[in-house]
Amino acid sequence: MTATPRQRARAQAIEDIKRIAREQLASEGSAALSLRAIARELGIVSSAVYRYVPSRDELLTMLIIDAYNSLGDAVEAAEAACARDDLAGRWRAIGTASRDWAVARPSEYALIYGSPVPGYHAPVERTGEPGTRVSMLLMALLADVQRGRPAVAVAGPLGGDFAVLRDFLGLDIGDDLLARGFLAFSALFGVISFELHGQYVGSLTDCRAHFDHQLGSLASLLGI
Repeated sequence: MTATPRQRARAQAIEDIKRIAREQLASEGSAALSLRAIARELGIVSSAVYRYVPSRDELLTMLIIDAYNSLGDAVEAAEAACARDDLAGRWRAIGTASRDWAVARPSEYALIYGSPVPGYHAPVERTGEPGTRVSMLLMALLADVQRGRPAVAVAGPLGGDFAVLRDFLGLDIGDDLLARGFLAFSALFGVISFELHGQYVGSLTDCRAHFDHQLGSLASLLGI
């Protein structure tokens, strides 16, 4: 169905609001996000902004969903370009595309993988699916790594958590490999975060070379 002029105008207004909000994120951080400041930038009264975005929290949710989907699009495209039997290539594609996206969009990365915004709680029913697109790629990779190998169980509460996760997602991945996957995923984004937040300044001269080396180490951890 073709959008009406009013619908197109509304969609454009929302895109303009989000564009300026991203500029605010880059210059002042998520905690300083202000609908009134956005209205001033657009040259309209603040009440007009609220016709399109009812609250700061709603705007944050929209930005988070967009960021997760932008990251997901980039990583899925890179991973899909690899042969299905090239497990090492798929892992490297997931990691490299994640870092490339983060380096190009540091403020959006900080919004989804940085410190929580004070007073804001992301609605899981809206952010959960886009927020797990990259991790689901990793789960699919781990299922292929597991194929033909014995599954190793983990006892205790952690094993119980993994059993629930397997049932919910329909995974065929042993506990030990799942645990390694959680560690690899955490380390992947930990290395990216350390780079973007300047934790390597004075220690490393080539963060890309360091990242590539750590990707290889994590591949070994995963048995790739």
